[in-house]
Amino acid sequence: MNKHIVQIRSIDHVTHDTLRIVTEKPGNYTFEPGQATEIAINKNGWQNERRPFTFTSLPEEKDIEFIIKTYPEHDGATDKLLEVNAGEELILHDVFGTIAYRGEGLFIAGGAGITPFIAILRDLERKNAIAGNKLIFANKTVNDIILKDELEGLLGENLVHILSGEEASGVAHGFITKEFLRDHIDDTHQRFYLCGPPPMMDAVAQHLHDLGVVKEQIVKEGW
Repeated sequence: MNKHIVQIRSIDHVTHDTLRIVTEKPGNYTFEPGQATEIAINKNGWQNERRPFTFTSLPEEKDIEFIIKTYPEHDGATDKLLEVNAGEELILHDVFGTIAYRGEGLFIAGGAGITPFIAILRDLERKNAIAGNKLIFANKTVNDIILKDELEGLLGENLVHILSGEEASGVAHGFITKEFLRDHIDDTHQRFYLCGPPPMMDAVAQHLHDLGVVKEQIVKEGW
């Protein structure tokens, strides 16, 4: 297994509990939009504590960006990222991931499950090919929505928010139900891209099946 030690160029918050970390890119290190790697912090006691995170930058960019949701209550590697600073080092490992763009469709994300889709949507925008794609993004509150302004700029009316933890003007409230999906699916024969907490994705996959979507049309990765 290959390991690459990289320096953190910048680190900042994009939501109250989500970080944007930009690192240098190792030579000949390549990935596709939607793929991920395992990351460890290059500090004593943490070098072997690897966690999977998705690349949110595009492959051709000179630096690498990760959008990472933190969980301080877990007291683990993700929590430790809140203590690192620009100039410190991370360890990147091999690239992996099953989510890849396979044609126009509906993206359905829950919370930090948006991260594989960020690079895909940015890449489609760069190629002037984002039209025809739609995103349903489920979160608890407005303040939990990762890259809210950027996603609205990329997708416009093709972005649908739904919040389970609060009511907000102009935003759907509740969970993604079969009826909610029926109201927002234009074509049951398109591609469906799913990523989020496993219970949510299992429920959504079942709803899609009930609506007549076949398994081969679903691109799914757990979070």
